Amino acid sequence: MKLVTFEIATPLGPVERLGALRRDAIVDLNLAAAHAYSLQRIRDPRARADFFVPSSLLALLEGGAEAMAEAKRALDALPEKPELPRGERAVWRGDEVRLKAPLRPLSLRDFFAFEDHAKAGAERRKEPMQKEWYDQPVYYKGNTREVYGPGDTIPWPSFTRKLDFEFEIAAVVGKPGRDISVDDASGHIAGYMVMNDCSARDIQKNEMVCRMGPAKGKDFATVFGPWFVTADEWPKGEIPPLVVRVNGEEWSRSNGVQPYWRFETMLSHASQCETMLPGDALGSGTYFKGCGLDQDRWIKPGDVIELDAGPLGALKNAVGSPAGATRLKYGRDGRREA
Repeated sequence: MKLVTFEIATPLGPVERLGALRRDAIVDLNLAAAHAYSLQRIRDPRARADFFVPSSLLALLEGGAEAMAEAKRALDALPEKPELPRGERAVWRGDEVRLKAPLRPLSLRDFFAFEDHAKAGAERRKEPMQKEWYDQPVYYKGNTREVYGPGDTIPWPSFTRKLDFEFEIAAVVGKPGRDISVDDASGHIAGYMVMNDCSARDIQKNEMVCRMGPAKGKDFATVFGPWFVTADEWPKGEIPPLVVRVNGEEWSRSNGVQPYWRFETMLSHASQCETMLPGDALGSGTYFKGCGLDQDRWIKPGDVIELDAGPLGALKNAVGSPAGATRLKYGRDGRREA
């Protein structure tokens, strides 16, 4: 299934719902389940649907394989023009709703998994490739409070002169586990999303020179979408060929290159002496030239970035304008300097 979080207008304000793509329409999965249960003569179909097929992707993931199977059965059984018990609407056209980020992850571990991108960074710094990079997959922890979705404007932080994107794929945990083996890891992955790891490169550089971070260089925005592809629809977990377009112009393509560290290894490593939970996300890092930094080519306010991952979706966002122009630099008195 391709699952989405969509927003509809109601008299009480906008409401987010969990949907699935079916041809040119979006099906409300919670209401599809209510319809299926009503046909089974279940006493309170809405209550059963709220329990087994809740209206958010995170809650569905927390319900495990049984909840995902119930959602799939409800989607397959729903007729083109269903009549629901309370007259609700279960099927929407894409132009009638607003897509949001499919998931606001519980946690985000963003890896540095593509060897060619890592080598390019070492070359820019005039350093040899770190031998430790080959010992284990490394990552930083991202900020899950600043999540954006398809069509949202990417904020341009006031403190950066070099805003960048990174084209990544995120794997999402669907089954809890601790000390997961590489062989068992694929069974813990529920699905995949396109991810844009937005980066303030000048701030990130300062943080990394100090052997800390990234923090403020990344924490202002991460974008996910346009949908969540369940693992049964993408069983091998490979990253498809990726294409970056800015204002319609192709900036790069991956030509199908795969990361040195696979998602199974990333998940196994992250789970050592830690419990992974449904809704935790693992970013792949970007391929070489999947960001402006690798090309010394920089986006500008108003640019439109499109990250096209083929069957995993194309994530499209405009870039906002800087709000002010103050730097993250402080004097000895602790005051921020302009």
